[in-house]
Amino acid sequence: MSNDNQNGFLKSLNSYSILGDKNNLSTENQELPEILFITSYPPRECGLATYSQDLIMALKHKFNQSFEMNICALETENERHQYKGKVKYILNTDNPQSFYRLADNINDDEVIKLVVIQHEFGLFNQQEKAFVDFLQMLTKPKCLVFHTVLPKPNAKLKANVQQMANFSESIVVMTHSSASILSNEYGVASNKITVIKHGTHLVAHADKAVLKDKYQLTGKRVLSTFGLLSSGKNIETTLAALPAIIEKNPEVMFLIIGKTHPSIVKQEGEKYRNMLEEKVNTLGLQAHVKFINYFVPLPDLLEYLQLTDIYLFTSNDPNQAVSGTFSYAISCGCAIISTPIPHAREVLRNDAGIIIDFGNATQLAEAVIKLLGNEDLLKTISSKGLHRIVPTAWENSAIAHARLFSKIMDEPMSLHFKIPAVKLDHIKRLTTSFGMIQFSVINHPDINSGYTLDDNARALVAMCQHFELTKEESDLTYICLYINFISFCLQPNGSFLNYVSEDKNFTEQNYETNLEDANGRAIWALGYVVSLKEVLPSPLILKADQLLSKVLVDIDKIHSTRAMAFIIKGLYYRSLWKSTEQSTELITIFANRLVQMYRHEAEKDWLWYESYLTYGNSILPEAMLCAWLATDNQLYQDVAKSSFDFLLSKIFNANRIKVISNKGWHHKQNNTLDSILGGEQPIDISYTILALGKFYTVFKTEEYYLKMEIAFSWFLGNNHLHQLIYNPCTGGCYDGLEENYINLNQGAESTVSYLMACLTLEKSKLNQPQVRWQQIRQLQYG
Repeated sequence: MSNDNQNGFLKSLNSYSILGDKNNLSTENQELPEILFITSYPPRECGLATYSQDLIMALKHKFNQSFEMNICALETENERHQYKGKVKYILNTDNPQSFYRLADNINDDEVIKLVVIQHEFGLFNQQEKAFVDFLQMLTKPKCLVFHTVLPKPNAKLKANVQQMANFSESIVVMTHSSASILSNEYGVASNKITVIKHGTHLVAHADKAVLKDKYQLTGKRVLSTFGLLSSGKNIETTLAALPAIIEKNPEVMFLIIGKTHPSIVKQEGEKYRNMLEEKVNTLGLQAHVKFINYFVPLPDLLEYLQLTDIYLFTSNDPNQAVSGTFSYAISCGCAIISTPIPHAREVLRNDAGIIIDFGNATQLAEAVIKLLGNEDLLKTISSKGLHRIVPTAWENSAIAHARLFSKIMDEPMSLHFKIPAVKLDHIKRLTTSFGMIQFSVINHPDINSGYTLDDNARALVAMCQHFELTKEESDLTYICLYINFISFCLQPNGSFLNYVSEDKNFTEQNYETNLEDANGRAIWALGYVVSLKEVLPSPLILKADQLLSKVLVDIDKIHSTRAMAFIIKGLYYRSLWKSTEQSTELITIFANRLVQMYRHEAEKDWLWYESYLTYGNSILPEAMLCAWLATDNQLYQDVAKSSFDFLLSKIFNANRIKVISNKGWHHKQNNTLDSILGGEQPIDISYTILALGKFYTVFKTEEYYLKMEIAFSWFLGNNHLHQLIYNPCTGGCYDGLEENYINLNQGAESTVSYLMACLTLEKSKLNQPQVRWQQIRQLQYG
């Protein structure tokens, strides 16, 4: 790349960054902008405090080098707390002078660049004027988060909310219904309103039966509800429905999880809980109702919800815009029966749950009986709800908030996505004593899908990469296992079969599908093993080399474009250990074929091997680069460089990668990339990162490293949906990015692809000279 072109590329990187601020030589000593959150906060026990803690933790985990966060905790004369962590200010909402002092302190604090206020009317209703004055006094940009939006406001309420909106740069609500009410009934400008749905926790979905055993609920059909108790939860509706439910399902147990709201205790003691307990006794439900009367820690709460068969949300408040308890239950895989609050109507639409009327015990009983009597329906509703709620994971909420914060701050922030620690949990979960299972249903391996040579070959490469970086001895077990699977697939004629059933038999699919690509991937994997002669135990090296020797006899008969590329890569890696005349000759044969294809198709504006771009494109120029490294033929390097730069020009803009969609290939006749959204596969991102890593190692061109970072950020949320593709909870990777949703299944191909990409990035970072690495960290993209 010329200096002019490279400078132009760097100048275009001006929105968001997963690296740091480009305007300073080093970000290590840079003072980051501070965001101040005004909110109730733990140890205060309330839903808003928990919400704020979860959001702030998610922002920290996603963008740990982008901004600082501090808290202004809300208190009253009667409720004071001792805080851990970054509580910078206290606001006494009973004292009007406290609002004015806080405004002065924030205005004088040069580090604070944004103020985020979590708003519930009950928190400020004693000092409405002081709160509005406070917003007006603040000179810093303000984001006001409405947790409740009341419909049909009277004149006073409408005027009050309008003033709040006028003095804020941005308003966040959690449902489209709330946004509509604000716009249509309060007259708030729609361009000031952003919908960011209530966050929820990603859950690994443990075995329900195991959890029921743990909590002494073996054999029970569990109904549950949770949250700080108050009369608004209307739990008596469920108690009234239980006799009818138990008549049909005597194994039912109803869990009431959570203690009474502290504010309620101060006002009326345990009046509500006592009423519920009395009702349980009156109805003779003692054997079917269990009170869990404490503020349950999050890990325990998530386990209770995962063992729940049906979650019951019976709030009697039609104006309750949103419920965190509702969101958490759905993310844990619960089938939901709910009263029709706006949140429920949006999330449970199209049969993702069952909605009943407020206070209708008969409808509740009928719904529970229906679900418990139809296991398929129960699973369908659970699955639909899960797919509906996962996009609202706290990690995705953090991305949405951070993008909004950067937009409304006086000086946009550089958003540095934090790379998650490598997690092998799902890789190991997918792997049996025979090999890696092909597919998963969400994150549960589907043994019925069987095994493939493709997946086990890629898994072999990934686990070798991991061992190379970490030297973890447990990796050797998996490396040996994947090599043995490849050996199992080798046929007497020197070719491989790809598809193996659950019971270890080769399937008919092997005789209906072209297997050349699978054969090429196996050779790549075996060659990669051999290249690690200084790292892996010698028996593994020798076994991989012996397998390679058996497959090279008639391999020149393969003509599949990508299969040839994989073979070149495998033979190149093998040559790092021992360069043989046979390997060099085969590399030359296949490279010449690719050159011939390139010459046939290449034109001024189409520097490629085929008349279209399809899948796995990056492996072609990477293979040509490997051919040059193995043979020193300058022609191979020239073709590799020109074709790779052409490909990069098609799949990258300044701040994002968009690989070729499997919904439609990119054809030569239409030399502008089709505006197809969706159909992007993790494997194509991974292959691109592997190729970028190789080109960066060879040419040390800064652009290649930057594009590697950009491509990896696709997994972390830098895609057209601004959502995670990698699941940090399970260690799995979702199977695809579609136009409007993420495919939540976490199969072998996608999960291994993520791991290969992550380890390639880590290796490139380790090979980065420290001074140069600091310079690269300054460059921005979004």
